[in-house]
Amino acid sequence: MSTALPVADADQVRRYARTLVRRHPRGLAAALGLHALAAAAGLVAPRLLGDLVEGISRGASTVTVDRIALAIAGFVVIQSVLVRFAHLASARLGERVLAELREAFVDRVLALPLSTVERAGTGDLLTRTSRDVSALSRTVRFAVPETLIAAVTVVLIGGALVLTGPLLALPCLLAVPVLWAGTRWYLRRAPEGYLRENAAYSDITDGISETVEGSRTTEALRQQARRRARTAGDIRRSYAAERYTLGLRTVFFPVAEIGYVVPVVATLVIGGWFHLKGWVTLGQVTAATLYVQQLVDPIDRLLSWLDELQVGGASLARLLGVAGDRPTSPAAAAPTGAADGDRRVAARDVRYAYREGHDVLHGVTLVPRPGEKLAMVGPSGAGKSTLGRLLAGVHAPRSGSVTVAGRPLTELPLDELRRHVALVTQEHHVFIDTLAENVAMVRPEASDADVCAALAAVDALGWAEALPDGLATVVGAGGHPLSPAQAQQLALARLVLADPHTLVLDEATSLIDPRAARELERSLAAVLAGRTVIAIAHRLFSAHDADRVAVVEDGRIAELGSHDELVAAGGSYAALWRSWHG
Repeated sequence: MSTALPVADADQVRRYARTLVRRHPRGLAAALGLHALAAAAGLVAPRLLGDLVEGISRGASTVTVDRIALAIAGFVVIQSVLVRFAHLASARLGERVLAELREAFVDRVLALPLSTVERAGTGDLLTRTSRDVSALSRTVRFAVPETLIAAVTVVLIGGALVLTGPLLALPCLLAVPVLWAGTRWYLRRAPEGYLRENAAYSDITDGISETVEGSRTTEALRQQARRRARTAGDIRRSYAAERYTLGLRTVFFPVAEIGYVVPVVATLVIGGWFHLKGWVTLGQVTAATLYVQQLVDPIDRLLSWLDELQVGGASLARLLGVAGDRPTSPAAAAPTGAADGDRRVAARDVRYAYREGHDVLHGVTLVPRPGEKLAMVGPSGAGKSTLGRLLAGVHAPRSGSVTVAGRPLTELPLDELRRHVALVTQEHHVFIDTLAENVAMVRPEASDADVCAALAAVDALGWAEALPDGLATVVGAGGHPLSPAQAQQLALARLVLADPHTLVLDEATSLIDPRAARELERSLAAVLAGRTVIAIAHRLFSAHDADRVAVVEDGRIAELGSHDELVAAGGSYAALWRSWHG
């Protein structure tokens, strides 16, 4: 099972929430102000009804009654108008906040180190981008404004109740122990429960996506039963997690309902006794009872949305946890003594393990010379790609160091790292956009001439201009189809335009026929003159053209030298060369 992406702790979530509040002081003040005015308008009617009851009991005239009735109707209309604009202000604020959250999440996803995504698997990331974003959307749009509305309303109604008659506010205190104990019990258990629920859902998504992607392998190896068992186990864990949170709600909500009923009954009974004693008037009892009845709705909404806030809080913690370990400022990774002009990528005494205690690289030292083309060859599983990923800053070594200009690669901000070194593999993606935009995405300010030059450098300009709309042709899913070789040339053109001083090519030309691949590599060699190219190749013509060849065997550098030197030495490389030539 994959290792889940990290989750932000409660302090991080609270700090981020405070940051969002500070970014929108006017919007928040406007929303709260309108809701406060709406709540205040709603407080007038119970007081007027109390006066009406008191007046009727004392034989008030019909004119007085009519005036009070008209006043009540007027305040109801005013409250309705204020509520409408208050909800509109809350919705606008919620949409702005949600947009910021989504943009920040996209930034975090794009900044994730590739190694982190590979360890976590796609299921957890997909769940966070879909289910957690959707849950947070509901929280921001509805739960947060409704909770604020309910809190403001409770405060104002409570104040009105005290002003009506301090003695009549005492019966409400009977509900406080019930609601306090129930809420405290729930909040101690809910956050962790919802985190487990979301994590279990991630496991289901990860397992299903893995089953779909590997369906042919599963069928060929007859592993259907095993995959079904994996899915069934994930569903059982998800069911148990959801049953736990449902159990919390089945305890919390009935306790809350009891807390609603007690104050209304107590105000009627105790208020009636106070009236018989002559301590309060009938109008005060009437108004107080109506106020207490009004308290039920905002408290009910407050506690009901409290559950949604726990869901949203868990989702926000998972979204905030999607962040790379790289610093965001170049100052975070200071040079360690190398000269600024030295842009050499160097691996020294590097060890690396995908699983603890099982190293796949054993004390490897490799220092490519600036501007040279270094080929890494060796049998499958020898550690070539792993070493290449360390040299590209994708993985951090377990011990030893991989540096550029004396600075650890994995401590560099991601944008600065990619200005130094870039990795291109067999995996590539064509975005739904024009061909020109697909190339220029690495340098948005690039001109059309720059894009054409990059395509020409990888021998792709001919077929690119022959497309139906030339470089303006829309490619990607649903657009003009590109062959695997063309898509890979497109990925290489991006690198030419990005212009890092070191390139790590991990079988970058494996999907192109041998003659086209050889021409492509020659073109790259001409364009990248003076730059360092580290090519991980299974086709030895790449090694033949290289300045030096590193032979990787069993996680170690077995041989290092030029093609002619290694052939003359008669070692592992010579044997590979003779075998490749038949």
